[in-house]
Amino acid sequence: QVQLVESGGGLVQSGGSLRLSCSTSSDSGSTTNMYVMGWYRQAPGKQRELVAIIAYGGNTKYDDSVKGRFTISRNNANNTVSLEMNDLKPEDTAVYYCHSRPSWLMSPHSFWGQGTQVTVFS
Repeated sequence: QVQLVESGGGLVQSGGSLRLSCSTSSDSGSTTNMYVMGWYRQAPGKQRELVAIIAYGGNTKYDDSVKGRFTISRNNANNTVSLEMNDLKPEDTAVYYCHSRPSWLMSPHSFWGQGTQVTVFS
């Protein structure tokens, strides 16, 4: 089991910036289930969607809507992942969930944080 704890959400004006962070812990001490770490978001009335993911070696994937505005990074030494969000827009408003899994493709062995609210007002 992997425990994920997000921090850094909040209320920001359109065009502003926020940084989300996610700390992790593993019952077994293994990092296998943290091969891929990243962020998904869910807006009211919508399905949860990918924001950005990053693999252990640094490969990344972003949703087209955030390319050029968001930057994902990870620290493999302490198994943390961060999301720098710039030029935020009202449509970025959502609950943001930290995520980890053992493979590049979505896996049933996936883990989620409890989420942190990001609200962007115009």
